[in-house]
Amino acid sequence: MHNKFNKLTWAVAVAAAAFASQANAGGYQINEQSVSGQGYGHAGRSSNVNDATIVFGNPAGMSFLDRAQLTAGGTYLNVSTDIDNASATRNGVPVHVDGSADGDIVPGTLVPFAFYAHPVNEQLAFGFGVYAPFGSKTEYEDGFVGRNLGNYTELRVISAQPTVSYRFNDQWSIGAGVTYNRVDGELHRQVANPFSPNNTDADIDARIEGDDDAWGYNLGVIFQPVPETTFGLTYRSKVSYTLTGDYRATDPSGLVDTFAPERLNRDAQLDLTTPETINFSVTQQMSDRLKLMAGASWTRWNRFDEILVTDPSGDVITQEEQDYTNAWAYALGGEYQLNPQLALRAGITLDFTPTSDEFRSARIPSDDRRVFSIGAGWTPMDNLTLDFAYSYLTERSTRVDQERGDSVFDPGAGGLVEGVSSTYSADYKNEAHGFGAQLTYRF
Repeated sequence: MHNKFNKLTWAVAVAAAAFASQANAGGYQINEQSVSGQGYGHAGRSSNVNDATIVFGNPAGMSFLDRAQLTAGGTYLNVSTDIDNASATRNGVPVHVDGSADGDIVPGTLVPFAFYAHPVNEQLAFGFGVYAPFGSKTEYEDGFVGRNLGNYTELRVISAQPTVSYRFNDQWSIGAGVTYNRVDGELHRQVANPFSPNNTDADIDARIEGDDDAWGYNLGVIFQPVPETTFGLTYRSKVSYTLTGDYRATDPSGLVDTFAPERLNRDAQLDLTTPETINFSVTQQMSDRLKLMAGASWTRWNRFDEILVTDPSGDVITQEEQDYTNAWAYALGGEYQLNPQLALRAGITLDFTPTSDEFRSARIPSDDRRVFSIGAGWTPMDNLTLDFAYSYLTERSTRVDQERGDSVFDPGAGGLVEGVSSTYSADYKNEAHGFGAQLTYRF
């Protein structure tokens, strides 16, 4: 295969990977950094200080902890997808193969985390956390009718965050953290064979793996005008990556780049910026036993207006419009202290998608979502708390209408020619169940 075909195929694959990483939900952010917070829908993420997970929620909150503590746990996500009315074409001809478009395209996933917070005195505190702020994975079956648009996507981001907090007085506290972020991505797509573009049995299996690391930061402030009322504000910075990776394409017989074996691995790069977020919440102690929380989050998604892939020399390989818009999420929750050992929690979250109908992808076909959560915290002894939570997520039904045009290399013409136009349409309905558990030990 010709070098230009390799470049083009790689670019489409990487571009789709970037899109998938950006579209995992009403935004792509993972919320699973606290099971105690999950129980009340993360409504008090920036203002409710329960345990060491406040290192992520609002670094300023560490100064409100009475002693050092370690919190570790995770949430298991079980996602199901109902796909109806699926159809696909190539150059106007319906694609059948197995004729399949099964649901349950997101494998069950455990999202772990661990945090440590250490108050030095009544004013100063330090902390550290390891968690997953972003991630997505979709995996269609081999015969997926829309496989030319993408049939496997996985992106993982792991962050490590050292943090410091300082409390000026009974009312004000500030905090700051630096994040080291590592991103790894992989995706697959079936690409038309340049020598037989209309023969689906001759499709090329195109795969790309890429990675990068980058630094970011977060800032937080807590204001407690009276002991019963706490306001929290947290800012998480954008993080800029330049993903680089290797491309590999294999035909059905297993041959790789037969006409140019020295070009088996191709290099390209994609600049990707994860957007900054702002979270504000308030926690109100209504009585000795009851407290209520409300919060709002804003994400600057309009940074993601296009996918631009270049080669190492800076030449543009592909450029695709995405046109994301800034998005909001809102949450309400509460916690009731049934007795000294047991706290009960509940919450609801509304999370709005930044994607539009025009650019919604088969890789992550999501829309606006609602999340209903319940939870409990059990403290059998003074230095140990076990938290459990369950969340049910349901998304608004949505539709994917996607079209892509790929050029192919024609040996006779000696260059790239108009080759393949692929379309995919389907109705999607997504829902998910989240089961969380965490342990907090106080020293």
